[in-house]
Amino acid sequence: MGDDNKVGIWVTIVIIRGLKLFAGWLLCIGSFVESSLNLWSYYDSFYMLVLNTLRGKKVELSRESPNFSSLVGLTDTRVELDDGIPRDDPRYVSALAIMAAKTAYENRARVEKIVEDHWKMEYVDFYNCSNAYETESSVENKHPTQAFIFIDNSGDHDLIFVSFRGTSLFSADDLCTDVDLSWFILPGVGKVHMGFMKALGLQNNASWPKEIEQDDDDDRTFAYYKIRQVLREKLVENENTRFIVTGHSLGGALAVLFPAILGFHNEYELLERLEGVYTFGQPRAGDGDFCKFMEDLLGDERYFRFVYSNDIIPRIPFDDSNFQYKHFGHCYYFNSLYKGQVTSEEPNKNYFALSSMGQMYLNSVFELVRSVVLPFACGRNYKEGIVQFGVRLIGLGLPGLSAHGLQDYVNLTRLGSPDIFSKLQGNCCKSKES
Repeated sequence: MGDDNKVGIWVTIVIIRGLKLFAGWLLCIGSFVESSLNLWSYYDSFYMLVLNTLRGKKVELSRESPNFSSLVGLTDTRVELDDGIPRDDPRYVSALAIMAAKTAYENRARVEKIVEDHWKMEYVDFYNCSNAYETESSVENKHPTQAFIFIDNSGDHDLIFVSFRGTSLFSADDLCTDVDLSWFILPGVGKVHMGFMKALGLQNNASWPKEIEQDDDDDRTFAYYKIRQVLREKLVENENTRFIVTGHSLGGALAVLFPAILGFHNEYELLERLEGVYTFGQPRAGDGDFCKFMEDLLGDERYFRFVYSNDIIPRIPFDDSNFQYKHFGHCYYFNSLYKGQVTSEEPNKNYFALSSMGQMYLNSVFELVRSVVLPFACGRNYKEGIVQFGVRLIGLGLPGLSAHGLQDYVNLTRLGSPDIFSKLQGNCCKSKES
């Protein structure tokens, strides 16, 4: 953020303090909403939910149950992979990556069930990770950063997937992470979003030591160090195994920063095994110097940034003289017809352009109509439930927020232009050859 933008810094501080003040309320609201929607799903109708509630019938519903869905999972209820996209299809890795990014919002037991029972893949583990900048009392009870790892062994070489969870709507920690727009200066790399750095594992002395000591009795686990440790152990087992990092929203930013810190630590052996970084609805994470570092580190062959239509999140923090945030590499942009193109930047890059407002509102009306038509045109897997319909209605007033949902990102990997994914797969092949 520019030195002259003092107002923006103070506004950020006020928002963070406000979010911390209402953290408990947000948590209670989120728990009530998700529990109510899970009960609705359990009874299969709102009428039966009300009737059984009036009758005093109770259902034991644990938030840690493999059958308990997050708000994201209730919005897009699909858990199966598309059986029309085989392993040799150019869409396969992208389609699996977005499903992994979506599944990261679920609890540990549900993630394991989805990976093993529905995908028939090898579940490694789920990680609840700490933020070193939280107070000791909150660290004992909260782990703001979540990720999980699984292995796809269906191809000619094993692929390890690392998936970071995105922002939880009712988590004050996540929202504070998102709005902490101050810079962290990483020597030799550039300026990086401070909130994202903290979520990944920045130590509380504002440093990134290559190794850290962790007491076995200490409940705190930091995402970068834990995931790097697991990758070191898994990759040494088979020299042909490679890994992919993915995430949606905040998870996409963490997916980008993970190899950035590997590069900062000169972890070249690990980076050589990195097949790709796949992000969906990812916000900007650093300045121009950071972007140059990442382009040199990953090139065009190992970074695939997907943006759907009017999604507001990839268009913030702003790319202007005050905020100075930038994207790097190619953008795989898909419109509301799921037609894709490869561009250097998504259209209307800072979102709030008056010339684009009319088109965005018309597009949100089209998406609402499309949600009714799509299952008839493409099959029952594209039928949208009542929660997703509610999200579409929100889009009539806030089109950029509804476009950030997982439903459309899953759809574009399944219905998107095949030639786009062929180009993407071609880039992956170039990376392997080099």
